Amino acid sequence: MKQENIFSRVPLAERMRPRTLDEILGQEEAVGPQSAFGQILRRKESAIPSVVLWGPPGTGKTTIARVIAESSNYRFVRMSGVLDGVKELREAVAEAQQTLQLEGRPTLALVDEIHRFNKAQQDAFLPHVESGLLTVIGQTTDNVSFRIRSALLSRMKVIPLKPLGAEVIEQIIDQALLSERGLKHWELKIAPEAKRFLAASSGGDARRALNGLEWAAAKARAENKNLITEDIARESFGAQPQRFDQDGDYHYDCISAFIKSMRGSDPDAALYYMLRALECGEDPLFITRRMIIFASEDASCDPRALEIAVNVDRAVERVGLPEGKIPLAQAAVYLSCCAKSNASYVAMNKMEKIIEQHPDLEIPRRLRNAPTDIMRELGNSLGYRYPHDCPGGFVPERYLPDELADVIVYEPTDRALDAQVKERLEKYRNLIKLEAKKR
Repeated sequence: MKQENIFSRVPLAERMRPRTLDEILGQEEAVGPQSAFGQILRRKESAIPSVVLWGPPGTGKTTIARVIAESSNYRFVRMSGVLDGVKELREAVAEAQQTLQLEGRPTLALVDEIHRFNKAQQDAFLPHVESGLLTVIGQTTDNVSFRIRSALLSRMKVIPLKPLGAEVIEQIIDQALLSERGLKHWELKIAPEAKRFLAASSGGDARRALNGLEWAAAKARAENKNLITEDIARESFGAQPQRFDQDGDYHYDCISAFIKSMRGSDPDAALYYMLRALECGEDPLFITRRMIIFASEDASCDPRALEIAVNVDRAVERVGLPEGKIPLAQAAVYLSCCAKSNASYVAMNKMEKIIEQHPDLEIPRRLRNAPTDIMRELGNSLGYRYPHDCPGGFVPERYLPDELADVIVYEPTDRALDAQVKERLEKYRNLIKLEAKKR
């Protein structure tokens, strides 16, 4: 008997690619029967709008684009944001015009990695998308807000695709084992824990899950077994890199979650996101810089917060990783648990706006520097009262320019050190008001 090849010529993930909209799982909000885009696509007489399919790998961008192209009456061309330039676009436009004149059919352009088109290429697309000559189905894993020009983006609907849930991935695995175009001819079964492992390890990526399943199935066959166990799945799946990009959304999303967890006083979540970022290769000094900013912006009522943040920056720079994770964890926990106040940060923003409106007000003469006789003769420092020479080390004096005499931007909270500062400031400000009335 002719020996059967362990691997099919066509990868399992490609063989199992959905062929209709109804076969697409886990993206109901994007193309499901109740979604706006899904309803348009299911009405064959409706014109297909230009869209950008935006989501992480393995969530169905290419599949949806193919299904749209193959189920419509449109002539379609495939383009790449990496390989094609303005020349190829002009050729596609010329062919689209010819097809419309001779056959009356519009053209659908499937554009892989549309975010890689530069400004000139996007500008070349613009008039033909606007006129309706080209309907564009763009695909990207990058944030469209940053990579696609607003003029083009305003003429296209962004359809976000989310990572597939574990239940959806498990359903896809079951289909692959039972489908004629999948692994049915091998008559394999999979243990529930093995299926859960593949689903959990895929990171919401159906392609990754199916690749792991294909390897596990091949290993089980090679060992003359008809059951894919968890051990087989683990050995076959191997170590998978965690999704992380130093310049992309995931990088900033992870750090954003870390900062918001500290602001929300959740040390467990802060540690989770910090260590997750480090495991993915994040620069630890980027994290310490964020801690320093956080300490000043969100924990101004705790004077130790900034001190600890600065010290952990020095410590991590000194010892590096992996030992640097220890002081990082200490700082993350402290910043999460300490009292929070953004009063100084809010005051800074308010004062910046005031300075924008009043950039060059006269500095009161009594506050000016007077290092020479001439400057003293001009009245510099005249009338200035030295607070340390007065009872309590305080003088009921206004220091802002006269036009801003009653402006108050710093308003401490009732938390931690802020409460003491607030009480003292209220006392000082009342004394200043009384002094001003006397004048």
